Amino acid sequence: MSTQQATSNTTVAVFSTQELLKHWQGHRGLTRKMIEIFPEDKLFTYSIGGMRPFSDLVYEFLGMAVPGLQGIATGKWQKWAEADKVDTKAALLQLWDAATDEINAIWPTIPTHRFAEQDVAFGLWPGTCLSFLFYFIDNEIHHRGQAYVYLRSLGIEPPAFWDRP
Repeated sequence: MSTQQATSNTTVAVFSTQELLKHWQGHRGLTRKMIEIFPEDKLFTYSIGGMRPFSDLVYEFLGMAVPGLQGIATGKWQKWAEADKVDTKAALLQLWDAATDEINAIWPTIPTHRFAEQDVAFGLWPGTCLSFLFYFIDNEIHHRGQAYVYLRSLGIEPPAFWDRP
């Protein structure tokens, strides 16, 4: 048996579900820092080149995080209530912190086997539950990059991208 054959027959866990949660929450912590330093008078209105304001991007993250995790945990995919939108930085940070607490509460209810199961997120995206989590994280990283551009264009030094709590 070749080394390649022996390796392909072995399952190796790259990281645990707790490490995945810590990784995601690290990114969420960095996004929270971005919300904190964003000027309130620009948070809901400022854009460049037709991109959405940072608050709209944050709503997108919120619309995936808790509803997506609930979908992964239960198989029931419900959209985030658009009515929950706010108009102050303090209120946006409260929404963010509440979502963080909900993520931490929902996470341990997810059976381990569920991460590998196929589903259709929000009735739109087929894939494994793990692929949905990676999408939630990647989407946040991608759009947080837009906020870095916004801050730099406003003359504000953003936090280092590797400085995740």
